[in-house]
Amino acid sequence: MKDQIHLSAFILPPSSFTKMGHTFVEKILAKNAGLPEVMPGQVLDVIPDVALSHDNTAAIAKTFYSLGIEWVKYPERLAITLDHAAPPPTTQHAQNHAEVRRFVAAQGVRHFFEVGRGICHQVLCEEGLIYPGVLLLGADSHSTHYGALGAFGAGVGRSEMAAIWATGQLWLRVPESIKITLRGAFNPWVTSKDIALFIIGQLGADGGLYASVEFHGEAVAGMSMASRFVLPNMMAEMGAKNAWVMQDKVTFDWLEQQVSRGAEARGSRGEKDPKSKIQEWEAASRELAPDPDATYLAEYEFEAGAIEPQVACPHSVDNVKPLSAVAGIKVDQAFLGTCTNGRLEDIAVAAQIMAGRRVAPGTRLLIIPASSQVYLDAVKAGYVETLLAAGATFNSPGCGPCMGNHMGIPAPGEVTISSANRNFRGRMGTRESDIYLASPAVVAASAIAGKIAGPEQVL
Repeated sequence: MKDQIHLSAFILPPSSFTKMGHTFVEKILAKNAGLPEVMPGQVLDVIPDVALSHDNTAAIAKTFYSLGIEWVKYPERLAITLDHAAPPPTTQHAQNHAEVRRFVAAQGVRHFFEVGRGICHQVLCEEGLIYPGVLLLGADSHSTHYGALGAFGAGVGRSEMAAIWATGQLWLRVPESIKITLRGAFNPWVTSKDIALFIIGQLGADGGLYASVEFHGEAVAGMSMASRFVLPNMMAEMGAKNAWVMQDKVTFDWLEQQVSRGAEARGSRGEKDPKSKIQEWEAASRELAPDPDATYLAEYEFEAGAIEPQVACPHSVDNVKPLSAVAGIKVDQAFLGTCTNGRLEDIAVAAQIMAGRRVAPGTRLLIIPASSQVYLDAVKAGYVETLLAAGATFNSPGCGPCMGNHMGIPAPGEVTISSANRNFRGRMGTRESDIYLASPAVVAASAIAGKIAGPEQVL
C-alpha cells in the first residue's frame, strides 16, 4: 500500500474477528441463505434473484446442455443482454447472437435485451431489476456495479453460471469486508472516477481481493447517482468480490424515476404504485445497512478535497499518477463510454467542455452511450449535436472498443485516453498500443488539446 493521502488505515488479521454488528455482505448473504447470521469465511448456498449473462450466453448454453439438462430451473431470473460485440462485427459474432436468441426463445427468458439497448450493468438498473436486497450473480467481472443500489453483485465464471441455470443456486464464501470512508467535498473537475483511481492506486490492484468493499461518508453523499455507480464498478479492478455504496434520498429518487419511466413506457396499469415500491426498498435498505459496530478486515479514510484528477497509466490500473504528472502526452484517440462512465452526466460534461471547440487535428473522439435511454436523453438535451459539431463520433450503445472487439480499436503505436475501467496490454484489441484511464472531463479536454490535459487547460 502506497503511503499518500489517507487519514487513517488499519488492518485486522482474520483471527481477530469478534462479532458484534454485521457488515452489508454478512447481512444480505445471511438473509438469502435463510440463516440468522453468517461469518466471514463461511461457505453457504445462495439463490440469486438475478442471473446475468451477455454475449457469452451461447458458450454458457453449451456447457449447460452438456450437463444433460434441458430446461433452466428459473428462466424468470435470467437477464441476458447483447452488448459486448453489438452490433456484431464479424460473421462469427453474428452467429453467436443468433444462438443466444434461439436459447432465449426456447427457454422463455423474459429479460432479454437486444443489440442497441446498451451495456448490461446500465440496462438492468434502468429496467428496475436491481434494488436494495437483490442478490445478483453475473457472468461478467464488473457485476460489482450493482452495489450502488444496495444490491449484492458478484461475477462468476461461465461454468458456475451454467450450474446456476441448472440448479438455481451456487455456493459462496462469505467475504471479509473493507470500509472506505470519503470525507469532505470534491475540488472542481474531480469526479468519482478520480476517487476510484486514487484508491486503487493507493491500495493496489489486489487491495480488495475477494473482499466486500463498502463506501461511506459525506463525499459519497454529495455524489449524484451516476457518479456513485463508478465506485463499485471500479472495485472489480481492485479484486473485490462485491461492493456497496451507502443509500439515501439520492438513491431512492433515482429508483423512483426509473420505475415511473418504465411504467410509462409500458403503458402499465394495475401495477404497484412506484412510491409503494420505493417504501419497500427503503425498508430493505435500512435492514441491510452495515451496523455501526460491524467488524472490518480493514478501514480507510480519504479526504476528497486532497485529491486532484488522476490518470491510470499503461499497463496496469493501479499505475496511477496525478494528472499534472502526465499532462502533455500525445493522444491519438479519446474514448468516452463503457459501464463505468457512459452515462448522461458523463456525456453532459464532455458537451460542456467541447461546446464551441473542436477535436484536435490528428486526434479522434469516440463516444458510446451506455444505453439507448442515455443516448435518447443526450439527444433531447442537445449534447449529441454539440459533440458532433465538435468533431466527435457516436456509436451504438454497448461496450464497443472496451473489449477490443470493434468501434475504436487503436493502431499499433497509438495512444488512447479512455473513461473505461481497464488498461492492460491488448485490452482494446492491440497489444502494441497504450491506454490511459481518466474521467470523462479529462478525456474530453484531452481530445481538444490532442494531448493529456485537464479541462482548465482548454477552457
